Amino acid sequence: MSTTQVSGEASENASVKNVDMKLEVVTIPVSDIDRATEFYVGLGWRQDVTPPGSGIVQLTPSGSSCSVQFGTNRTSAEPGSAQNTFLIVTDIEAAHDYLLGRGVEVSEVFHLSPDGPVGGAAPEHASYGSLATFRDPDGNSWLLQEITTRLPGRVDAAATTFGSASDLANAMRRAAAAHGEHEKRIGQADENWPDWYAAYMVAEQAGTELPT
Repeated sequence: MSTTQVSGEASENASVKNVDMKLEVVTIPVSDIDRATEFYVGLGWRQDVTPPGSGIVQLTPSGSSCSVQFGTNRTSAEPGSAQNTFLIVTDIEAAHDYLLGRGVEVSEVFHLSPDGPVGGAAPEHASYGSLATFRDPDGNSWLLQEITTRLPGRVDAAATTFGSASDLANAMRRAAAAHGEHEKRIGQADENWPDWYAAYMVAEQAGTELPT
């Protein structure tokens, strides 16, 4: 069987069903493995088990399905050259204060405007709008971004997941506030609030129209 034939069959099969390719690990360049490990463990990131003698350190941020690796011969990139890797949070102020409490030098919360960065969270905490940055000891930079409602097409509308109990609790708080406005509009208590909460939380994560 020729390579061309195999490639053609593979393309035909791929057109029938996409192949899952999960981004699970990002490699960052560091100059001192022990120092970097101490820093990221200090953030509260989980240190994962790696093969003995591999020289690899892997850590996973709370609520994340993607991990970070560094270690011996992992990359030829210059230490500190990984810039503005996104860390998504649902409460930018809470994340900012958490890092400060861990002794991390983190920027003030800011948002972007046509004239450039502006201090403070985005107006009405618009999703994707509020940011903060910090660096590890080598200068690799991380960008915190507050996201509460996803843009359409960003997630599978049929699947709703929360990376942590904190993410779920924050989603419930937003649903509760929106449901309060819903009850004001209908002029009475809504006994079917669990279904309303569920519909709101699914729609918010999928980026579809929210219930009113």
